[in-house]
Amino acid sequence: MGCRGIPGATAGNPHQHAWLGWAATLKGWSLWVFLGGVVVVKYVIIGVVVVVVIAAALVLLLPTQHQAPVQYGSPSGYEAFVPSGTINYKGQTDPEGDLILPNGTTLTNVIWNGQYASTIIQNHDQIVQLNDQFVGQTDPVNNQPYVNLQDFYVIKGQVPVQQVTINGQPYYVIEANNINPANIAGFYTYDKWVPNFEVAMNTPGTYAAVLPGNSPVFQWTNTTGTVAYETMSLGPYIRGFFGGAVLVQPNGTIIPYGTNTNIPLGTYLLNFTNPNQTYNPSS
Repeated sequence: MGCRGIPGATAGNPHQHAWLGWAATLKGWSLWVFLGGVVVVKYVIIGVVVVVVIAAALVLLLPTQHQAPVQYGSPSGYEAFVPSGTINYKGQTDPEGDLILPNGTTLTNVIWNGQYASTIIQNHDQIVQLNDQFVGQTDPVNNQPYVNLQDFYVIKGQVPVQQVTINGQPYYVIEANNINPANIAGFYTYDKWVPNFEVAMNTPGTYAAVLPGNSPVFQWTNTTGTVAYETMSLGPYIRGFFGGAVLVQPNGTIIPYGTNTNIPLGTYLLNFTNPNQTYNPSS
């Protein structure tokens, strides 16, 4: 008489009983396990499925290996973070936007995490409110319409960036706590000129200067004249914003801008945040 439920086992074979360790039932299917490492399953497919599920669960439980941050940009160059909104990252609200590299390449879906994150959010909100209030009105000096201003944050040297995935979407996370504060400074200018500003900063021969209060640049009837006046006259509406500066490029083109002292002015960017030259169009 065979042992009940064990195919091929007979009552007259003591070795088969000696190997028997225990029997279990999985959702109505009989699963017999022997201490010798041999498993006899009534339905082999069920056993295979169970093993696969357990193996998959173990893989998912394994910790993800930490990846070292990737360094973006140039050791001697300048990169710019341009905020456009916010995102919840690791339980806190961080600014989200773009990162412009020294050659003008733009990375999207970038998160600024760490020091100055809340200040950047506040600064950007104030710029948005200022645009809502004044864009559409007319510059009283050159009679041209005001344009949208944009705040951005320049980093001197390479930027430590961690690549992550949030809800299936890839993001670049700037690990701001790993950046020397002396290498960070805040600026603002016409929103469409931010990439040009970033490239100009990285162009040899570009220098920063200030506009005197009676500068003829304010009267230019083009966007340059408008932005020059706008950055200077509207800056006082936001605490810590000061305009009236220009980047002077080697070809003579200028980009008006202002500085944002709510972010401590990095000492390695003082040539842009505190220019010691005065710009004269005839010079």
